[in-house]
Amino acid sequence: MNAQAGLNKIYKTQIKLKNHFIMPLRNKAITKEVQDLLTPIKVLQDFIEGNSRFIRNELNTIDHKALISQTADGQHPKAIVLSCIDSRVPVELIFDQTIGDIFVARVAGNFENTDILGSMEYSCKVAGSKLVFVLGHESCGAIKAACDHVKLGNITSLLENIQPAVKLSETQVKGKHDSSNNEFIIKTTENNVQLTIQRIREKSPILKEMEENGEIKIIGGVYQISNGKVTLL
Repeated sequence: MNAQAGLNKIYKTQIKLKNHFIMPLRNKAITKEVQDLLTPIKVLQDFIEGNSRFIRNELNTIDHKALISQTADGQHPKAIVLSCIDSRVPVELIFDQTIGDIFVARVAGNFENTDILGSMEYSCKVAGSKLVFVLGHESCGAIKAACDHVKLGNITSLLENIQPAVKLSETQVKGKHDSSNNEFIIKTTENNVQLTIQRIREKSPILKEMEENGEIKIIGGVYQISNGKVTLL
């Protein structure tokens, strides 16, 4: 069985109701055998297609009870996504994923730290995931706060992680370098994703080697809260 056949077996079970087909019913969790057949490119393509379904409001119908039962004794997720905590960015939904499909790490501003790097290494080296996806988003409050150099409790140290992106944007964008300049916010959001990916490779020899060997892919994108689309960077 090739990877595409494995995906078809999982994702394309159709149920018929009153002589009309409804959305594909997801009632099979990812197994180790299917995970082994996946490649980083195929997982990325699955994300792209899932986001397209999300935009069209054609998400898969999910048999949650079946998936809960099948994943009770183990999991074989295909990817890990590093996202912001923003409530408008429901990671599984925007990629049309479900129980057992993906790991998700969330922190305001979607930057890496030691704990998140360890979680990524576990996801890929131990649990077999094929993709590391760093997901920024439009109108990010953490990005705006970093651009405005907000000082408030523990938020101050959190925002320091985004300052490299702010400083880079200051060399690329004209006008005011604060949250009143939308172009500056957009560029800082993109830079933050790209610099995070760069630091993941620098700080994790495990992930860097896996990517160089073609075992995983490390990629990023920005989610548009205004229309639901994820744009790859």
